[in-house]
Amino acid sequence: MKTPAYVICVMLLVLLGGCDRDDLDYAVGTIERYRIDVVADSGEPVIELHVLEGDAVHPGMALLTQDPGKLKIALEQARSEEAVALARLREAEAGPRAQEIDKARAQLASSKAVLATAEHELARQRSLIERNYASESQVNILQGEVDTASARVEEIEAQLAELLEGTRSEQKDQARAAYAASQARVADLSFDMERTVVRAPVQGVVESLPFRLGERPARGQTVIALLSDERTFARVHIPQPLRTRIALGDEALIRIDGHAEEYRGRVRWISSEAAFTPYYALTQHDRSRLAYLAEIDLSDAVSLPAGVPTEVRFPGLASD
Repeated sequence: MKTPAYVICVMLLVLLGGCDRDDLDYAVGTIERYRIDVVADSGEPVIELHVLEGDAVHPGMALLTQDPGKLKIALEQARSEEAVALARLREAEAGPRAQEIDKARAQLASSKAVLATAEHELARQRSLIERNYASESQVNILQGEVDTASARVEEIEAQLAELLEGTRSEQKDQARAAYAASQARVADLSFDMERTVVRAPVQGVVESLPFRLGERPARGQTVIALLSDERTFARVHIPQPLRTRIALGDEALIRIDGHAEEYRGRVRWISSEAAFTPYYALTQHDRSRLAYLAEIDLSDAVSLPAGVPTEVRFPGLASD
């Protein structure tokens, strides 16, 4: 549990009020670790918790599982659509089958026979008209049949030519694009399925589990809070008289109650703004009571609890 900010402020004020600021050569604060909020990529209920608060975790370790039921159904449908798209692509690339070409040729031969029969009957009726054995209306009917048969022959010839030419490149491109889109859909849903299992991004310790079994977090909401082992650092308040004597990269000695040894570290960051009160609202005497927030990385890879008070000294100041 982290030490509240107001407790640190009280500690600092007591420290500043009970000593000569010009002789002060250390700062106080707390040990901290990076806090990582692991969020939900699904809005489904929590069906399994794999860890408890305080458990150590490693990268890739399963922390929590959300219900994948709806995604499974959507993924099965997408895979079926992918199979259909693949079949259509293969059909387009293979082109027409020999049976289809033979069928078109047979239909063409049959339509030509029908056309020849109609033309023969039309010629016969016209000869009968010349001898007044047939009417003009019958000839008109037969002429229509000839025209219909001729159009049918042209239609089948065009179909046969298309089959002999094969599938057009535009149709193949459309089939390929449809198949690629179906593959992307399957990949997207498969990725979403994997993300229903929330995994640890880094090595660390479980700090909190905001949700319990059966609860439904919103997409993007924190479901696990981790304290990372990547970096342990001290967050301290540097008194104003020390601020001008400390620079980034300076060595520091970190002392923690209950630990006999001191830990070495280096100053990584110092705030450019003073805490508590703006400097321009203070007198010269009051300005000496300002403090600047700083973070000091521990050089040694040690596992220390976050939030414990610490005292930091700066050995480089002894030579000033």
